[in-house]
Amino acid sequence: MAVFGVFAAALGAVGLIAPGALLALMGFAPVGGSGRAEGDHTVVFLTASSMAALNMGVYYVLASLSDWKAFFRWTVPFRLLTCAVFILAVVGGRAPSGLLGVGLWEGVGAIVTGVALRYERRPIPSDAGGLS
Repeated sequence: MAVFGVFAAALGAVGLIAPGALLALMGFAPVGGSGRAEGDHTVVFLTASSMAALNMGVYYVLASLSDWKAFFRWTVPFRLLTCAVFILAVVGGRAPSGLLGVGLWEGVGAIVTGVALRYERRPIPSDAGGLS
């Protein structure tokens, strides 16, 4: 989870420093400041989302360092919900196909997290035949 946290924080920082680069990474065509229509708040939304990603990344790293399993359990259903909402936004025409990658990233991350948590909770078999 620390790796996810570092990745999220790094992408958040990129979005704050170079929003056009983040949009290009996600497959969106960046539009220069003078090319934006009046009332286009894309950069404001990207700034807010990038700050949230930076914060979330730090939360994940800190939760990993403290081995806070409950935090990671809580993320699984909400990351699956994020996956579903993003995919439905693309399918419903509310968002461009570039958002599919973000949705799939969240969905796969949720599944991997859930599997890892389940694996860690499995009972450790006793060594019945070994020497103690």
